[in-house]
Amino acid sequence: MPSKYVSPYTDFGFKKLFGEEASKELLLDFLNSILPLDSPIAVLSFRNAENLPDTTTERRAVFDIYCESEVGEKFIVEMQKAEQFYFKDRSLFYATFPIREQAEKGEWDFELKAVYFVRILYFNYDEEEERRKFERDVNLKDQDGDVFFDKLHFKFLQMPLFTKTESELETKSDKWVLFPKTS
Repeated sequence: MPSKYVSPYTDFGFKKLFGEEASKELLLDFLNSILPLDSPIAVLSFRNAENLPDTTTERRAVFDIYCESEVGEKFIVEMQKAEQFYFKDRSLFYATFPIREQAEKGEWDFELKAVYFVRILYFNYDEEEERRKFERDVNLKDQDGDVFFDKLHFKFLQMPLFTKTESELETKSDKWVLFPKTS
């Protein structure tokens, strides 16, 4: 008997929940709740989720959700159930596509718009137990820990490490994170 509910743990369910015009307000609220933004995103437009390489010998990337804000910021949102080899390498590779697509032919001053890559993981990617964190915000820093480049952001949520119960939720972000975990 088919279920009348959609699971956010499947690609279909995740894209249905967050990746359609009819549900764009949910995606906006989710991103505004979990990302370290200077100002909230007011408008999003969906982009082509399939990114083709420049040549036939290069690898392509297909994102679960790819969108852009009204000021040109790029957002990739991925839900990943299965553990992956070279998780960090793959994340960096995926982030290069929205960076490269900003290059303009002819005269260009090289100014880039911010790129945010959100990955909701149903596995632990950290190799060492003592280094595991539910939420990891990553950006480029120098040897002193000062931010070197503030336009490339990674947000990783390792769902198995989120242990709060419904009564312990403190922020809107907590509530968003609990939602797919309990669905």
